[in-house]
Amino acid sequence: MARYTGPRNKLARKIGEDLGLKSNPLKVARRLTIRPGQHGAKSRRKTSDFGTQLQEKQKLKFIYGILEKQLRKLYTDASKNPTATGAALLSLLERRLDNVVYRLGWANTRAAARQIVSHAHIQVNGKKMDIPSYRVQVHDVISLTNKGMKIPAVSEAIKSEAVTSPNWLSNKSGVAKIARLPERSDVAETIQEQLIVEYYSR
Repeated sequence: MARYTGPRNKLARKIGEDLGLKSNPLKVARRLTIRPGQHGAKSRRKTSDFGTQLQEKQKLKFIYGILEKQLRKLYTDASKNPTATGAALLSLLERRLDNVVYRLGWANTRAAARQIVSHAHIQVNGKKMDIPSYRVQVHDVISLTNKGMKIPAVSEAIKSEAVTSPNWLSNKSGVAKIARLPERSDVAETIQEQLIVEYYSR
């Protein structure tokens, strides 16, 4: 599956917010207010309603590390949900396996979590799973393989008590369980999902 492999700081500077793409927030903050490109420092025209919607949609893609085709498919699935489309969309994104690994604190960024999953260091219900976009279900048991537990960064993250898992995940010593489906209140990032719904419903 194709994915963005360019400089991640550039994406954060484009949006003007720290999107959690790098493990060093202080380094990101130093140039966050400077737009990328030759004329990035120049004043910009007022953004139109469409431009605001587009930027919020791009921001969501950058945060979760997905492409347009994936996001559009998720929006289609979310629009069939009886609950609010925006909240349903965020719930589907949160249920991606790479995001679950990130939320559990086993990786510093979603990109690192994606790599852990892609290299088959994660098991779902006792079976190896190497698909980052795999959608977890309630009662699924997520665990690290023996090889995955030996990765220095992962091993250190498991021992650390600095990361608190969200309420929809139960986590203990490299083994986690999906207690319930994620809700809108479980999403820590500042996302205006209504703007994204407006963008796709044009």
